[in-house]
Order: sequence, then C-alpha cells, then structure tokens
Amino acid sequence: MSFTTLGLSPMLLTHIARQGYTTPTPIQAAAIPPILAGNDVIGLAQTGTGKTAAFVLPILQRLQRSPAGGIRALIITPTRELAEQILGTVRTLGAGSRIRSASVYGGVGFEAQERALRGGADLIVACPGRLLDHMSRGYVHCGTITTLVLDEADRLLDMGFAPAIRRIVTQLPAARQTLLFSATMGPDVADLVRAATRDPQTIRLSSDRPAETIAHAIVPVAEEQKMMALLELLRRERAGAVLVFTRTKHRADRVAQRLEREGARVARLHSNRSQRQRQMALDGFRDGTFDVLVATDIAARGIDVSTVSQVINFDMPDTSDAYIHRIGRTGRAERSGDALTLATPADRAMVRVIERALGAPLPRHPLPGLPMVDDVPPVAAPAPQGRPAPTRDHRADPYGRPPAHQSPRPSAPPHAAPRPRTPDRAAQPGDEARPAHQPSLHRRRYPR
Repeated sequence: MSFTTLGLSPMLLTHIARQGYTTPTPIQAAAIPPILAGNDVIGLAQTGTGKTAAFVLPILQRLQRSPAGGIRALIITPTRELAEQILGTVRTLGAGSRIRSASVYGGVGFEAQERALRGGADLIVACPGRLLDHMSRGYVHCGTITTLVLDEADRLLDMGFAPAIRRIVTQLPAARQTLLFSATMGPDVADLVRAATRDPQTIRLSSDRPAETIAHAIVPVAEEQKMMALLELLRRERAGAVLVFTRTKHRADRVAQRLEREGARVARLHSNRSQRQRQMALDGFRDGTFDVLVATDIAARGIDVSTVSQVINFDMPDTSDAYIHRIGRTGRAERSGDALTLATPADRAMVRVIERALGAPLPRHPLPGLPMVDDVPPVAAPAPQGRPAPTRDHRADPYGRPPAHQSPRPSAPPHAAPRPRTPDRAAQPGDEARPAHQPSLHRRRYPR
C-alpha cells in the first residue's frame, strides 16, 4: 500500500514524498480513511509508529477543503515538547497552504501566544492548563471547533489532566469529530472515550508491545557501579545519539555533570529547566550538537529524533508502561535501536514485570568486571546500635515479649548516687490497710 491509495490531496502527497516516506505505517493506513470520512476514531498503537501523521494528514486535508473562520481543529497533548513536535509536523506537511497554526502551553509568556490566537489560528496544539487560561481570558473561542484530538491520552490522564480535559470538552460543540490516540487503554482512558466520543471506530495495533525493531538487554550492576557502567557503554562504538533516562531531575543533573567532565557533549531535559533551555537541548540533540541527552520521564513522550540509536535506562522505570514509552524513543519509523537497562539487585521484581509485559525474558549483557544482578545479594540493613532486642520466646509470650523478671532495666551510671525517694504526701489514716503492691490513687495536690 502507498499513500496515494489513502485519498490524500496531491499537495499532501508532495510533502510526504519530500520527507522520504512512500509507504504508510499500519496505524496510518488504518486511521487515515475513517478520519477523512468524518468518523470518531480511537487509535491504539505503540510509540514510534507514526500516530502523529495519522491524524495530522487528514486534519490538514479537511481544513483545506472547509471555509476558514475561527479555530477549527484543537489538538490536546500532555507536554510542551510534544506540542512543539506536533506543531512542527503540521507546518512541515501543510507548507504552502493558508492554514495558520499555533501552540499553547505553559512555561512561557502569554503575549506571543495571544498574538497568534488573535491573528486567527485555524489549528492550535495545546496543553490543557494553559489552554484553559486562554479560554478564561477570551482568546480561545470553542464554538467553531469541528475536530478535537486527544493525543497520548493515557499520559494526559497519568499527569492528572482529567478534570481539565472534561472542562474543555464540555465547552466544545457537540457536533464535532473526536480522535483519541494512546499507547495503552486502561480504565481511565476507556471512561474518557465514553465521555468524549460518539460511536468511535477503534483501531488496535499491538499497543502493549514495543516496536519489533528494538533490541532489549539488561546490564546487571551494583548500585555504586552504575556510573562506571554508563561510561563504559558510552565508550563503545555506536552510530547515532544516546538518550539516558534517570528517575529524578537531580539525578539527571548529576549524571550530566559527570558526563561533561568525561568530555561528552551532553544536554539535560527535565521540569526544572526553563522552556528555552529545554528547547535548546532538544534542538541541539536533533541537529547533532549534543551526542547524549540525559532526561527524566518528561522526555518519554514527545521526542521524535530519528538518530537515537540507544536508550539507556540509568534508573529502572517504575512500571512496564513507562519502560515501553522510554524505549519507544529509539527504533522509530522502522529503524533499529537498542534499549539497555542498568539493573541492580533491588530491581529484580521490576525486571520480572517488564519481562511479563514483553512476553519474553530480557537477555543479560554483563560488562567485564561487573557482577550479574542475580548473583549480587541484596545488602542487609545494618543492625541497630544500642541495647540488643530480646530473644523471642513463643513459650513465654505469643508476641515475643520476655517475662517481666527478664525485662532489661536501664542501669544508673556507676558515678551516680541513688536518689532518695520522698513521699508525695503525708501519711493518712487507713494507709496501713492498703496492700503494699497497690499504688496510691492520690496525687499531689496543688493550690488552685
């Protein structure tokens, strides 16, 4: 099958050919015809399979053939990086047309976005929070929107945007086309589908598995050997850029600083960086200024860099879905790529979870001088200092408490003299009748 069989306009086919594409990916071949027909579509496919072009191409064609007037297409996405990537695809494939587009997201000033919106944008790519801000200011009027796209819907919900999306959807015209694209279909995504779409056509293409062009491997290490292992992996011969994922932004900074000291051309990408710094890091990573990009999971979606040959998980991801999205940054558009994960003894359980999700064991590639993860015993917690805990005796007490006569009592230091005990009160009549072992119920009385 070729793009010429999908019903796209000659202008779009020309731009597609200029990008070097001749054959549509499975998600593009399955989604473009029903979108052109005006149907609601749910597209489920793993990352790196061309989902962005699957909805951008038919939207551009429908905008070209409909009368101008107001915002007619709204694309909602979870991150700024993904918004800029989609906007770039829109402008590349729609070059030469009169379609005006703009991006709307936080982390930057309002002025430039407001000018673009006042200028009469036909299509906007937006993150939910900033979009609601512009709607409240009166710069975004939803009455003319005919197509809504929820891209990376599972990530939108994971980031807590469900209330914002529902507020946006309630202000859109009921007679609209809704397209939802996601890598996974969980219960939350299913609820959003029921609320936002009407009789959608579902296209499911192995959304729970990564692309087959990716080669997976586990690199077993001890925690203190991670940096040494990363440096060794980067010293090996490779062709292309390397994306390194860490669990936290502070760890990303430390790893990047160490790589810089070793002479690597490295950039950082995480939420503590300004939008200008993040964009410079992405642009430099794309054009080859930087060989290595150290990032948190903010980059697990929204990075479409064809030259990424390796993804290295410096820290184990928290879920199998996060693993699939991370490694989806390589092996894109039918190119091959490597996914390497540094695994410590504490990561054994997550390794098993990922293997179950992939349906196959992950091969182990130990580095010389580093122990296998399954051979390194977990480090035992140091024994607490001070008085040792009493030995548990089930015969004495079901909860392991020692008999009262064996309970350890703190002893006074040898230099301390015993303190004489003084009565709390004077003797009272009847005291001699109280048993010696029963404590007095009276307490010291204070004047009121």
